[in-house]
Amino acid sequence: MRAAVVVTPGTLEIADIPDPAPGPTDVVVKPAAVGICGTDLHIMDGEFAPAYPIVPGHEMAGEIVAVGSAVTGYAVGDQVAVDPSLYCGYCYYCKRARGNQCENWAAIGVTVAGGAAEFVVAPMANLFKLPSVLKAGDAALIEPLSCALRGFDVLPRQMASSYLIYGSGTMGLMMLELAKRAGAESVSVVDLNPERLATASRLGCSAAVASADELVAPRGYDVVIDCTGVAAAIRDGLPRVGRGGTFLQFGVASYDARVAIEPYEIYRREITITGSMAVLHTFDRAGQMLAAGVLDPSIFVSHRYPLTSYSAALEQFRAGVGRKILIEP
Repeated sequence: MRAAVVVTPGTLEIADIPDPAPGPTDVVVKPAAVGICGTDLHIMDGEFAPAYPIVPGHEMAGEIVAVGSAVTGYAVGDQVAVDPSLYCGYCYYCKRARGNQCENWAAIGVTVAGGAAEFVVAPMANLFKLPSVLKAGDAALIEPLSCALRGFDVLPRQMASSYLIYGSGTMGLMMLELAKRAGAESVSVVDLNPERLATASRLGCSAAVASADELVAPRGYDVVIDCTGVAAAIRDGLPRVGRGGTFLQFGVASYDARVAIEPYEIYRREITITGSMAVLHTFDRAGQMLAAGVLDPSIFVSHRYPLTSYSAALEQFRAGVGRKILIEP
């Protein structure tokens, strides 16, 4: 089969590799769409993936084309989305229902071959069967939405809260949509990209600005969410958390990123600083929400490319052009 392969950090090839075969409780999926996100950039740049070469692609949905001997509840022809998370199930954190902190954490498209290929293997336990109203070509949005839901799972949710979101790429826009449905009094979005700010405005944010200095919030915000992973944005956002408020580090920062904090202000204003990592008991909920129309794929997906254009699509994502970019193998 053909696959996009990160051979070494910085080097990607479209190569012929062996077709995968399912284990007893696995299925083989033919991806209809595979999303590109910041994690893929980190893999390309030599972070995250423990070994190379690796086939990327952890946001995926498609059709089952083969099933293992012990698979039940799924059949060839079923349309499914795939949760990429591979938890061991027996470590200290897994036994405490914190699989996303698994001491042996692995993921499809990060530590094992992913969906940027004609076929990909996935465990039966990781599948969400798509309802008829949800196209496989759009259902690659389920994985990022499930990450956003995990972010909201760790946040306090009170009606009429004020939100400030840094970044209006796919994740920032998803956070915007979830904040609106969580009863937000206001949701302001900060981004340097005018096109992305225009999309945030289209989705009904309270304000879309290039700098939080343009906003008037004398008491700060109840919730500040960083979806960029950029140190400058994090530095700017932390002081804008209001008394008793919460700062969520959602964006994936570089390993060497460093941001100073003011312990006295955390103490004085009773600020909570928290993070959310990937997916935890949110994948099926995200699938149900997408099927219910919480997100409009026509707004969130800006580009679709063939597998042969994976490298160019990745660089377009790096340049901040467009919103969600999908590969259709």
